[in-house]
Amino acid sequence: MMASFAPPDSPSPRTGKAGFWQSGHWPTLVAAFLYFDLAFMVWVILGPLAPLVAEDLGLNAAQKGFMVAVPTLAGALLRIPMGFLGDRIGPKKTGAIGQVIVIAGLLAAWLLGVGSFAATIALGLVLGFAGASFAVALPLASRWYPPEHQGKAMGVAGMGNSGTVIASLFAPGLALLAGWTGVLGLACIPLAIVLALYLGMAKDSPEQPAPMRLSAYLEPLGDRDAWWFMLFYGVTFGGFVGLAASLSIYFVDQFGLTAVQAGYCTAGCVFAGSLVRPLGGGLADRFGGIRTLTAVYVIAGGALVAISTGPGSLALALGLFVIAMLSFGTGNGAVFQLVPQRFRKEIGVMTGLVGCGGGIGGFFLASSLGLAKQHAGSPQLGFLVFAAIALVALVGLTAVKGRWRTTWGAAVQGVRI
Repeated sequence: MMASFAPPDSPSPRTGKAGFWQSGHWPTLVAAFLYFDLAFMVWVILGPLAPLVAEDLGLNAAQKGFMVAVPTLAGALLRIPMGFLGDRIGPKKTGAIGQVIVIAGLLAAWLLGVGSFAATIALGLVLGFAGASFAVALPLASRWYPPEHQGKAMGVAGMGNSGTVIASLFAPGLALLAGWTGVLGLACIPLAIVLALYLGMAKDSPEQPAPMRLSAYLEPLGDRDAWWFMLFYGVTFGGFVGLAASLSIYFVDQFGLTAVQAGYCTAGCVFAGSLVRPLGGGLADRFGGIRTLTAVYVIAGGALVAISTGPGSLALALGLFVIAMLSFGTGNGAVFQLVPQRFRKEIGVMTGLVGCGGGIGGFFLASSLGLAKQHAGSPQLGFLVFAAIALVALVGLTAVKGRWRTTWGAAVQGVRI
């Protein structure tokens, strides 16, 4: 008996449903990934450059931690207005506006220079628009895909987290050739190329919701589930981006690496977390987002506790950070398998709100590591505190899972939560 094969654009012969790539608009998904990827590259670019910036400007440990944390906080806060704007004029136009602001800010920093701690903070605020790309890329992709493919769609678009790898790999080396302010100018080249591709490939979904009154965008905050999602993502994405921004400083301070060597180590850790985000969405589609997140918090919390003891070797520290980043990356995909099931009609504003929670988590981790280093002589306490927050998230998830599965989870057909 001959096996039957369906053509690429045909429904699955087993389920009768369209495959993942055929169920939505793949050019938009690719454009969302590229836009997100390059935006994330510049969002965290001060992290791998931090050892060089700190040496040039004479920054202390707390200032270094705050400098790399400010873009994260700015990105978190800007995700709400960017999500609002995306629902008003469409994610595609909103993304283009944000990208132009970032390019203009980087060009200004390159041409005028960044000569003080205050100037790095001002640059960090502008880079927040790159971090706010999260509130654009995910709704842009999500609205094209049906519920059974939400985890994978959000995972592919969200894999733009890998832009942090590009920054860690190339920024320190380029800084040795062109100066760290020169890196800011060079970053505008790929940003402009991707902006052109984005404008040509991306398309707003026909399911774009009708604009709502301003107060309606804050209504989800009256739903306790929105706050839970903000906490859950505050741990998973906060852990990912907080470490991505801080690890170069950690490796230089704790093990005496050069900025380039620290960038390579950071890139390896960040690559692990970025790579598994689609896997996290796929695991959540198959086993349920709640089960996936439960495992994430246990593993990530354990890894952070081990890191807080102060690993004595670079190899051990790298191994623990990779485990933590793998867990956080998986959790990022799992959270955004759940969010569209619970808030599909409000996905634009919820992406902004939940993303805001994630950014605040990243700001807390990055800044607390700097403060711990400044006042306690070691960043280890910062890791331990974040592990405790992961435990709080685990307890909260355990408390709500029964209600979720018997209320809105039961109403979603063919999808595990």
